[in-house]
Amino acid sequence: MLMHRLYAGLAACLLVVTAFCAAPASAAGPSHQGKTAAPASRAGTSSVQHKPLVLADEGSFFVGGREVASETLSLTPKYDPHGTVTVDQMYVQYQIPEHAKRYGITLIHGCCLTGKTWETTPDGRMGWSQYFVRNGYATYTIDQAGRGRSATDISAINAVHLGKTASDTLPAVFAAGHEAAWTIFRFGPKYPEAYKDSQFPVQAQAALWQQMVPDWLTSLPTPNPTVADLSQLAIKLKGTVLMSHSQSGIYPFQTAALNKLGVAGIVAVEPGECPKVDEARALVGIPILVVYGDHVQESSRWAPRFKACQDFITAFKTAGGTGEFLSLPAIGIHGNSHMMMQDKNNLQIADLILDWIDRNVERTGGTAASASHLRKSAAK
Repeated sequence: MLMHRLYAGLAACLLVVTAFCAAPASAAGPSHQGKTAAPASRAGTSSVQHKPLVLADEGSFFVGGREVASETLSLTPKYDPHGTVTVDQMYVQYQIPEHAKRYGITLIHGCCLTGKTWETTPDGRMGWSQYFVRNGYATYTIDQAGRGRSATDISAINAVHLGKTASDTLPAVFAAGHEAAWTIFRFGPKYPEAYKDSQFPVQAQAALWQQMVPDWLTSLPTPNPTVADLSQLAIKLKGTVLMSHSQSGIYPFQTAALNKLGVAGIVAVEPGECPKVDEARALVGIPILVVYGDHVQESSRWAPRFKACQDFITAFKTAGGTGEFLSLPAIGIHGNSHMMMQDKNNLQIADLILDWIDRNVERTGGTAASASHLRKSAAK
């Protein structure tokens, strides 16, 4: 009986591998355009989780970047300090399911984190990046410029070491401690006390702390190079939903202000900043969803941001835009933290977001700018 089960399991694994390997690779680059299918409603979280994950393509690439000549690339005699490096580029990892929907989702992490934000949760459950793929959406998970697998320019640090510049020219880099992050992420009122209804898996917090990295944000140019990189990516993909979180919350809006082309929709998950009310009209034509979790009003950091984003969505809708401000407690979902993509009910929240995308982006064809670009591309 035991051997029978082992052989059955092995056969199932081989079936999945065969399906994956036989899937056609994208010869024209990592775009899921053309892999269309009739819209289908989700069959339920449990059903989706336990089916084999079948991909048409997966891989990674970089967008953006610029070359910088430097004389301070190295402090060791083994390597020449003179040379040229590429900086400000953005790493993109993608997974494209079979029969992908028209627009994929670009996942943009926040402060002190990387693209890992959207992957397997700290306690080992399915993350949003895989869940979105399982629901028919190609995902493009980025590491912001200067973070994770996107290179950082070290020249300014070495210049101080070599005595070429003053110490006050050192880039300002910071790291968020566990204690500060605990309250900023709203796991509880103070470290290590958790809210009684907290949805974050606090017993697995050590796995979250492992994800956190030094943040070079304040040492980067303004606007952040990630914004221009996101615009290049959106155009390259011929339309994508930009989904941001926390510190990156404003980036999709800045990307659209730079160029609406390719921005099929915006989902801002607990954005640290929303556009000003008087900037709302310029964004009409792009469907926008803003989502906030629980215990926001108990936070002096998040309560004003909540109100500012609420005011922006009101102005956006008044101007004729398709927008929604979703407060989870207001619809009866309680205990969600700032890291709702990792919370214990993360897939319930994912379903709410995907339903909104299905209705307001997928079925409507995205922005006029994206649709026009697709028509022009098809005509070439």
